[in-house]
Amino acid sequence: MSRYRPPRTAGTPLITAEGEARLRAELHELWHVQRPKVTQSVSEAAAQGDRSENAEYTYGKKMLREIDSRVRFLSKRLEKLKVVASKPSDPDKVYFGAWVTLEDEDGKEARYRIIGPDEFDLKQNLISIDSPLARALVGKPLDAEVRVQTPTGDKLWYIVAIEYP
Repeated sequence: MSRYRPPRTAGTPLITAEGEARLRAELHELWHVQRPKVTQSVSEAAAQGDRSENAEYTYGKKMLREIDSRVRFLSKRLEKLKVVASKPSDPDKVYFGAWVTLEDEDGKEARYRIIGPDEFDLKQNLISIDSPLARALVGKPLDAEVRVQTPTGDKLWYIVAIEYP
């Protein structure tokens, strides 16, 4: 059995200005703060002698690989991303960056922001533009009916409000 896994699709190359700033801050933190600390600890562990049974050395090298992998990913991804900082020409429809308030059939309201796949966070109600709900919402006007296939069956929502920050 092979260990090969096909590369994960990167998703839509859109990001908000805040999301780009967070990714750049993470890249800076990894490259200029964490990596020098880990490099220093690895060199100190290597100076202790036998590296084959040195847990600090082994763990430090593993941490360096993880940091380097994330730095490589962030560097490549930031080159490809397009920052969407302006409001759309038609603010009465749902597009990237919108806060959308939805009401379901039971009258429960939920508010989501449609953002890029690199910055989604369900705890903060930030959904990726690649998600089924966001794809169903994009381009729809206020008071539109949106039907989305969920694991529990079809779900129906009504767009109650659209806001752009």
